[in-house]
Amino acid sequence: MTVSLLTAPSSGLVPMVTASQWAFWLLAPIMVLAALVMVFAKKPVHSALSLAVVMICLAVQYASQEAPFLFVVQIIVYTGAILMLFLFVVMLVGVDSTDSLKETLKGHKVAAIIAALAFLVLLILAVGNAVTTGVIGTDQSIGLREANAAGGDNVKSIAELVFTKYVIVFEATSALLITAAVGTMVLAHGEADKKKSQRERVTDRMAAYAEHGAHPGVRPNSGVYARTNQIGAPALLPDGTVAQDSISGTLATRGAIIDAGELKAPTHRAFASISAARHEAQGELE
Repeated sequence: MTVSLLTAPSSGLVPMVTASQWAFWLLAPIMVLAALVMVFAKKPVHSALSLAVVMICLAVQYASQEAPFLFVVQIIVYTGAILMLFLFVVMLVGVDSTDSLKETLKGHKVAAIIAALAFLVLLILAVGNAVTTGVIGTDQSIGLREANAAGGDNVKSIAELVFTKYVIVFEATSALLITAAVGTMVLAHGEADKKKSQRERVTDRMAAYAEHGAHPGVRPNSGVYARTNQIGAPALLPDGTVAQDSISGTLATRGAIIDAGELKAPTHRAFASISAARHEAQGELE
């Protein structure tokens, strides 16, 4: 990948652009745009898809730099596993759910700002060091060929180092990642609301009855009539008025409550007809 596409003659002309440079200049703008969309997108699904674009472009960058192990890991582990986990979480939580602004851990915003500033300073120093030492713009991978030749190829060399020289560091990193995942779940779960006991609920009901006159018993069910038994039918009190506690607040907001007068109207008409017929019969008898 580091061989020039068009070899420059030996007359001192500027060498042509290499394949790795083509990959960088073509994919770097796409990665930057996708990263900005990931940060500023309002919908979590769009952010997750933009993150997938960044990961895939980064994998191509690894391949252009003759790093097949990182290329495969980037595709299989990060893009194929971790990103799918992000999408599953988005689907479980819901795209319309709002984030809670309450701080579960006090001071974590200040710590996050300090860590971001420290990372920015580290990035500036790293780029400045690369610019001053002339590392940026080189076509050769410094020390990569010697490291790969020691183990046979790139993958074998990495496997030998990971499972021999750096095995303790590798296992310690795995344990640290597991601890971080468990800690994240604990902090994200938050403090669960303590459920009230039956004694506490009864005490609250009696206190509400004493202070506001609220009925301490269960609320009445919806009305049951000869023509309907829908939940939108309100119950009637002995004096014929509507029991407000039997009306669902959700149905009342939607305007789906049945008018009790409409339900009683056929019965009133029937009784009126019967009364009229009775009076008519009594008049004829007289």
